[in-house]
Amino acid sequence: MSAQFRKIFREYNEISVRYDRDQEAIWCYFKPQSRPCFSPRLLQESKEIQQSIIKYLTTSDNPEKYPIRYLILASQIPGVFNFGGDLDLFVTLIEAQEREQLLEYAKNCIDICYMNAVSLHLPITTISLVQGSALGGGFESALSGNVLIAEEHAEMGVPEIRFNLFPGMGAYSFLARKCGTFAAEQLLRSGKIYRASELHEMNVVDVLVESGGGHQAVDRYIKNHRRAVNGMQAIQSVKQFYDPVTYEELIGISKIWVDAALRLTQTDLRVMQRIVAAQNRGFLNSNPASRTQLVRTRQDRRMDYQNVTFPLVDRSGNQIHNDRRRCDRREPGYMQMSS
Repeated sequence: MSAQFRKIFREYNEISVRYDRDQEAIWCYFKPQSRPCFSPRLLQESKEIQQSIIKYLTTSDNPEKYPIRYLILASQIPGVFNFGGDLDLFVTLIEAQEREQLLEYAKNCIDICYMNAVSLHLPITTISLVQGSALGGGFESALSGNVLIAEEHAEMGVPEIRFNLFPGMGAYSFLARKCGTFAAEQLLRSGKIYRASELHEMNVVDVLVESGGGHQAVDRYIKNHRRAVNGMQAIQSVKQFYDPVTYEELIGISKIWVDAALRLTQTDLRVMQRIVAAQNRGFLNSNPASRTQLVRTRQDRRMDYQNVTFPLVDRSGNQIHNDRRRCDRREPGYMQMSS
């Protein structure tokens, strides 16, 4: 295993990264240590993973030894994909009128969503698997994938209009290309949280599956996609060529978002803070276990036996050097994965 390939799987604080040899896929799971939103650290780690994959596939001597055809974004937080932007940080920066820092945050979001939308400029397919709530920037992140697979209980939407703002990191661009400008503006103006089934009818969700069937749906999608992968990737390239989401478009819209954010009043900011408090209460009260445990990843589930000696080879032929189901860290607030 090359050093460049191993670098993709270094220890991250807010993301868990796995490789599925059978699927030839990298799975990236959100596992934030506090409120499940896009903290600056989560943004930085997301960008580092993308850059590591690009470097491996473009400079490695033999990338076919561990091929990467698919990049899948999911979550280990029970019932939550991602709540979106770091609203606490937004309030602080807006009150201090820190335009450059707000723009830097927005740019970091755009960098990640843009690369996801254009498949990292590589012959891979990006997939978003939503198994819970995806709000604001979390919804934008899911929309940036080439394919959006959602379980029927999942809820998605952009509530920013409730505090007199709009989602500025790609929502309009991605939604307009999926369901048209009229429907996209309705979604943005309403602030409504939609069921996955409603978004599937609007052509926003590409694949709708029963609750609990998300991973099997990814399996089926990849299996069908690989049967005609050359043609499928060509169609994907044609789509990006015909109606491209450009970096300049996304950055331009994010600058409009920054200017609008800096015009928010104290009343607007109080609404924003109440939304954060409500999300925190709902997240912790509805699922107390979420403070201490994460949903096991697909690869963790393959290791369902207890008495093992490391290193070992799992059922997919991957060499495992330590038990990824356990975590010996005990500092306050650290989420531990259950065995």
